[in-house]
Order: sequence, then C-alpha cells, then structure tokens
Amino acid sequence: MHVGYIGLGLMGRPCALHLHNAGHRLAVYARRQVSLAPFEEAGANICMTPAAVAEDSDVIFVNVSDTPDVEEVVLGEQGIIHGARPDSVVVDMSTISPVATREIAARLGEKGIHMLDAPVSGGSMGAEGGTLSIMVGGDREIFERILPLFEVMGSNIVHIGENGAGQVTKACNQIVITQTIAGVAEAWCMADAMGVDKNRVRQALMGGFASSRIMELHGQKMIDGDYTPGFKSVLHKKDMNMVLQAASALGLSLPGSALATQWLNALAGQGDDELDSSAIYKIMKKLNS
Repeated sequence: MHVGYIGLGLMGRPCALHLHNAGHRLAVYARRQVSLAPFEEAGANICMTPAAVAEDSDVIFVNVSDTPDVEEVVLGEQGIIHGARPDSVVVDMSTISPVATREIAARLGEKGIHMLDAPVSGGSMGAEGGTLSIMVGGDREIFERILPLFEVMGSNIVHIGENGAGQVTKACNQIVITQTIAGVAEAWCMADAMGVDKNRVRQALMGGFASSRIMELHGQKMIDGDYTPGFKSVLHKKDMNMVLQAASALGLSLPGSALATQWLNALAGQGDDELDSSAIYKIMKKLNS
C-alpha cells in the first residue's frame, strides 16, 4: 500500500519503520528534522506538510501527543484533510479525547475520508517489537481493510465499535495501568519498611494472582531505579487528566484514578515528568523516608 505516517517519536518511529520493512511505500512527516533521519536513509518520501503526506498515501497514520496536535495535523491549514483523497483512511494512533475523535471523524466524513481511532498499549518496547495492543474504533469494513497494516505493528488487535470506542478503551486501559503501578510502588514501600528483599518479593508475587505485566516490567524498573521512559509520565498524566475530565462530565466517581493521578502530578511537581511512570515509586519512597 501507499502508507503515510505523521509523528515519528518514541512510538511512531518504530511503527513507521515496521510498515516500511514490510514492503509498503512510505511517506512521512515530523516537526523535528532529527526524527526524519532514519527514514531518509530508508528511502521514504519525506514530506513538508501533513497535507503532502495525505496526497501521497491511501492510508495515513497519525501518532502525536495530544488532542490539539491531532486536530492541527488532521484539520489545520496544512492538515491531512486538504490533501487526502475520497475513500482514503486516516488512522489516529494517538491517545486523545473520544469526543474530539468523533468530531474529527465527522469532518473527514464530509469529504468522503474514513477514520479509525486506534490508540495502543505496550509502550516503546511493544512498538519496537511489533507487539502492541491496538484498540480500534470505526467502521468494521474499514477496520478489515486496514487490519493487515495493524498486524505489522501489533499482536493483539481488537475492533471495539464505532468512532471513539477505541479511545474509550484506551481510557479504561490507563485507569487500570495507573492504579496498578501505584499499587506495586506501595508494595515496594512496605517491603522497604520491613527490610525485605524486593527482588525476592517480586519473584514470589509473579507466581500468584498479583502477577501482571506491570509487576514484571515496572516492578523491576522500580527495584533497579531505572526510570528510562517506556512511556513518559507527562503523557501518562495527560491521559489520566482526560479520564478525570470525562468522569466529571459524566458525573462518574473514579476515586482510585484521581488518587493515582496525584502521584503523576507529584512527579511533574518534582520536575521528573520526563521519566517513566514507574518513578511514582521514587516519590512514594521519598515521602516515606
């Protein structure tokens, strides 16, 4: 296929390279020149605007930071909407507001352009390995058309429902992950206070109901003091703020999410929001010292 990719950061770069390596003709755009270097070497078409990517592509993937970024890339003056052909497909792999997603899909639909919202879970490790979990909202027929491309980037690909359903699912994902990271951090604080070896505790817990990917990966990062970001806490905080805003609009009580988000806010207050979210433990440990 003729595929475009916009947003070549920690998650977008490996996803785009997987598509290129699978033999698809690739056009790319990024705001930072340094992000384009591996694609120049690979022979991809380097475009100066999102609209130019759309002109050269049947399917355009977007993977940027936040709702305003997606709106600018898709609907802005040099956005995808001005270059995309009717029956082309925009696939947004960012994590943004479900309400905004539906509005963007409607605007594209007026031009005969399809949209899928396809946020992901698995962090940079999943992106590098092509093992992301991809949760997709949009028309089922369009999902089936794009599925072979998703399979290049992910190993657990689920069509959830109509536009916005993928973003709702990602919100649920972040609710579980944030509280689980905080729970593991609390467990390590307990082990610290009692002078027990956290590696041995982790080994034991990995064999029971407390086992999880969070325990496996983030739990070890906490023990090692390695907060190299697989997913930056600043982005995690952004996602959780969207969760809490949606909960407020719905009159929904999510006290666990609110409390876990405060640990991410505390990381930001310490100037550590570029660290991995597992650095929640760093804050808890300081509080309990």
